Amino acid sequence: MAHHFKIKKNKAGEFVAYFMYNSEPIFWTEGYASKTGAKNAIESIKKNGPGAETMDDI
Repeated sequence: MAHHFKIKKNKAGEFVAYFMYNSEPIFWTEGYASKTGAKNAIESIKKNGPGAETMDDI
């Protein structure tokens, strides 16, 4: 499994969704009070991510 999402709890007890590639986190969400909130964030990324523009500040 080269890439996948993983939900883990942070030190504050919040649920965080991590996008993993080769077992390394590439990016992660803010913390959510519930696991459902983290799952909703994953679904939003899957739905809205493919059409996202790339911004370059350089």
